[in-house]
Amino acid sequence: MRSRLCALLTWITLVAAACSGSTADSTATDVPAAAAGTPTTEAPSDGTTATAASPTPTEATAPGGTAAPPTTAARGAVQLDPRETGALRNHLGFEFPPAPAVPSGPLTPAAISDLDAVWNHLTPELTGAMVAQIGHNPDPRLGWIVSDLLRFLPPGSDLASGAISAFERLTGVRLADDPVAQRSPWQSMTDHLIAWDIPAFGGYVDYKARLFTQVDNRWQPFFDDQQADIDWRWVSWGGVLIDDRPLGDPNPCPWGCIPALDDPAVTDAEGGAWYADDGIVFAVVIGDEARAYPRHIMEIHEMVNDTLGGRRIGMPYCTLCGSAQAFFTDDVPDGVSIPILRTSGLLSRSNKVMYDWQTDSVFNTFTGEAVSGPLRRRGVMLDQATVVTTTWGEWRAAHPETTIVAEDGGIGRSYPLDPLRGRDDRGPIFPVGDVDERLAVHDQVFGVITDDGTPVAFAVDAAIATLTGGGDVELNGVTVRLDGGGLRATDAAGNEIEGHQSFWFAWSQFMDDTLLWTPAQ
Repeated sequence: MRSRLCALLTWITLVAAACSGSTADSTATDVPAAAAGTPTTEAPSDGTTATAASPTPTEATAPGGTAAPPTTAARGAVQLDPRETGALRNHLGFEFPPAPAVPSGPLTPAAISDLDAVWNHLTPELTGAMVAQIGHNPDPRLGWIVSDLLRFLPPGSDLASGAISAFERLTGVRLADDPVAQRSPWQSMTDHLIAWDIPAFGGYVDYKARLFTQVDNRWQPFFDDQQADIDWRWVSWGGVLIDDRPLGDPNPCPWGCIPALDDPAVTDAEGGAWYADDGIVFAVVIGDEARAYPRHIMEIHEMVNDTLGGRRIGMPYCTLCGSAQAFFTDDVPDGVSIPILRTSGLLSRSNKVMYDWQTDSVFNTFTGEAVSGPLRRRGVMLDQATVVTTTWGEWRAAHPETTIVAEDGGIGRSYPLDPLRGRDDRGPIFPVGDVDERLAVHDQVFGVITDDGTPVAFAVDAAIATLTGGGDVELNGVTVRLDGGGLRATDAAGNEIEGHQSFWFAWSQFMDDTLLWTPAQ
């Protein structure tokens, strides 16, 4: 079956093979056509690609417009989430039509027959008419598996046209009405399903597993945990394959992956003179030790396993979400080995899906919670350290004792200073569904979660400007301060609250009840 699907999707195999022999510094700069108009890459794959504002209220409010918990210091305000008013829009302002009616219960025998006709014939003999036939079943839940299939189909092909026809018949929409579809019919299709929150049909994950594991059977363990806390509807292929190299392997992946950097070489601040003062770093302080991780190096690797301040940390950077985080991987239950974090090649609503190389356990990359596999069963939740996003010059001035990752990462590699080259300039290139319009999708926010579980986000540029001007930035008992040009947060007692920056669309979709600080007007 695997060879038959590869025969059908030759372009996947050919480009994956090209990844294994390519050099470090080539990556996608735009959103090229692949998989029926989808983006070709989640991020640099060893440096290569793999195909396949409203008026501000005077009172802090929660997204639904209700009063936020009382606070003695909320110098700023929170805007109403337009999603709660009934208007669901994508990042280009397109308003999604009303959701179609969804039946309950199992799929009909006819629907199962039509699905099996496709899934049992993933060969070059598969036709667009066979795919389109799925749309003759009046059940929009089938849209999810049609979307999954479209992700792997050649753009402009008869097969892709069949998938688009099936989706439009299932849902009653015309994808051409959505400007996102001009770039990627698959992204538009999946955005609709996410915005509507269409449920999955019984057996959906089994069909999805059969499809995805034909592309890379190393994803099979992710599907094996029947109790996994994963919303499989949101999971899509990121355009690269899994990084399953052991800890410390400096070599590129044979078939193209996003390769983690393990225990990178570092220098002192003076040794970091190679990096421009205005270069962006993700900086972490643990105990008495500070370290800066240059963004352009993180854009290539997207994952670092390191030791800092005597602690073991894993540091994912989701380029699509603009989010660098630092997790303590040495604080796990007795009998659990320190996780070795890797990039799976999969995405969940545009956020990278990371996993532990030793146990094949998937983590929620935004929260650090193990959501599948042995580590889920052990209840592993990784605590975080604050990541300060700032410039190298400002960080070095505030922390002269800092170290910085060496120019070659310690693996003799040359890193381009701008590997993404504006890849995301036109907005998210993977499905995110409806967006929270209180900020622009790619505005940076600094987000924290308070002890009572309340997510609070601060608009970064506005917060820095306010603090630089001598003002206070406080909301819901959280106070934000400057550190080396970036941000940190404390609670009312002065204790640090761990936080990190991300694009607004990412923070707001994974923390959909978040409070948002913006300057009082």
